[in-house]
Formats: sequence, structure tokens, C-alpha cells
Amino acid sequence: MKQLVFLLFALLLIPSPTVAAYERNKAVPVQQVLFGKIESVRTITERELIQDKSNGWKTFGGALLGGVIGNQFGGGSGRTAATILGSVIGGNIAHNRQKSSYYTQYELVEMMITVESGKQFMVVQDKDNRMLFTKGDQVRLVYLSDNSVRVDKAY
Repeated sequence: MKQLVFLLFALLLIPSPTVAAYERNKAVPVQQVLFGKIESVRTITERELIQDKSNGWKTFGGALLGGVIGNQFGGGSGRTAATILGSVIGGNIAHNRQKSSYYTQYELVEMMITVESGKQFMVVQDKDNRMLFTKGDQVRLVYLSDNSVRVDKAY
């Protein structure tokens, strides 16, 4: 029982994994492809505040685990007091743990592209260190079926 309690408590402390917004090696349907040349390119950063959306459940889980642990001690009214105290301490620990929101920083690439028809498009996308762009690069704008646009080098 104690191993289960500690396992559940440890799961509360593990941060949630993040998922990339775009997977370059994923096959998706394409609506349109335009070819062009990069007129300007610059790297920009974006900071995003990450807050835990399941904070109420973590507080509840901490209180529940604290109560289970507190229930293991004492007898009679002492056991009841230990259970209540364990619930308060567990809920407080979980609540204070989740208050620590953090910032994550994304590197983005902003490109001005002139396509073959002469129209210009400004595209901002996540930076991929395996595909760096410079002024004058020949590129293709790939319009995907989910209404997003990606820029890749035209080989």
C-alpha cells in the first residue's frame, strides 16, 4: 500500500511532456505549392507562459495521498488527527508545487518571399536548425490541407 502511495505521489511531481507544433517527417495532404525566392529573413523569439491546467486535480490528489499516509499513524482520535493533518499538508505541498509556472522560449523564422507571379508573402514558422534560410534562397511555399503554410528549400 505504501509503495502505491509513493508511486502516485511521484506521478504528481512529473511534468507534462510538450508536443512539437509541426513534425517535418510527417506525410500530409498538400493543397498547393508555390515557388519563390527569399527577400529577407530574420530570427525572432516568442516567450510563452506555461501554466498547469490540471492544478485543481493535483491539489486534490496531494490531499488524498497525504490523508492516506496520515491514516497509517496513530490510533483512535490520534489517527483521525493524523489523517486530517496529512490531507492538509499533502494538499498544500501539491498546491505550492504547481504554482511554479515557467516560461518557454520558441525560436521562429520570419521570411519575406516573392513568388514567381511577383506576389510577396510574409511567413513565420518555427526554426529548424537542419534547414536554415538566407536571403536569395529558392524556396517553396507548401499549403497544407489544415490551412497552414510551410516553407522548405526548393532543391
